[in-house]
Amino acid sequence: MSLKPLSLGKANLEEFSATLIELAEKNPNILAVTSDSRGSGKLVPYAEKLPEQIVEVGIAEQNLVGVAAGLASTGKSVFAVSPACFLATRSLEQVKNDVAYSNQPVSLIGISAGVSYGALGSTHHSLHDIAALRAIHNMQILIPSDNFETRQVITYAAQSEKPVFIKFGKKNMPHLPRASETFEIGKASVICEGTDVAFIACGETVAPAYEAAILLEEQGISAEVVSMHTISPLDEASILRLAKKCKAIITVEEHSVHGGLGEACASLLLQNQAIVPFKIIGIPDEDTVTGSQNEIFGYYGISAEGLAQTAKKILTLKTNGCID
Repeated sequence: MSLKPLSLGKANLEEFSATLIELAEKNPNILAVTSDSRGSGKLVPYAEKLPEQIVEVGIAEQNLVGVAAGLASTGKSVFAVSPACFLATRSLEQVKNDVAYSNQPVSLIGISAGVSYGALGSTHHSLHDIAALRAIHNMQILIPSDNFETRQVITYAAQSEKPVFIKFGKKNMPHLPRASETFEIGKASVICEGTDVAFIACGETVAPAYEAAILLEEQGISAEVVSMHTISPLDEASILRLAKKCKAIITVEEHSVHGGLGEACASLLLQNQAIVPFKIIGIPDEDTVTGSQNEIFGYYGISAEGLAQTAKKILTLKTNGCID
């Protein structure tokens, strides 16, 4: 199989806005609640078309979540939109108690997630949200990788009867190929199939993982890439399948290496005695460098070249019988 280069789509946030407009025009019970973030959340067109279906609370993230939960309790389908770095920290108590514990069907939309704010530094990086929210019962965590997955995820969230947290970055995203166009929450999407190394990635790291697979294919190495768009509930069957199928697994995430996708996969594999060479690629426990998202990705090896190099190293170590 010959892997093809990617073509560029629009930002997932723009797809989120377009999908939400389509859904809300048909359903007056859909509301957007924002914390002075309709611009950065790409909701200006939504507000212009549906001014009666948007609530602005100002820069008050705790109020945002509390108001969203209250509206949801009256039967509304609520999308609470705010920067991910604040939504999963400043309002964490409201997320835990008002939304998750109270089982209110609020869709928490964390915008400019990961290191999307780049040069604004660690105060605006969201590298903790998966770890924090995975520890909260009754919280679905979804991280779409492209426009297709975004549309599927938002359509699902509008109908979900349980709380959902969804992460979005800022940049335009490529259209990813798929082994199957079937999409299901809680089931990983296979982007391309392979047998040597598996990349399990989520969100905006899926594209560089696929580009790494292209580079590896040119060198005779077969890489499988899956988009783990659902972090909770985790697709355990797919992870265990890859452990049997491939010689090594590499997880890739725009998140701390602590508490995220990688550690979730590692825990699952170890508890099932599925021993396979394994590497977590994310942001290490250190002062994060400042720069654009692409610059930060490159620095930490979340790039086509960096991931291909990691794959070759782990496969070489396996062949030589030693894994660091």
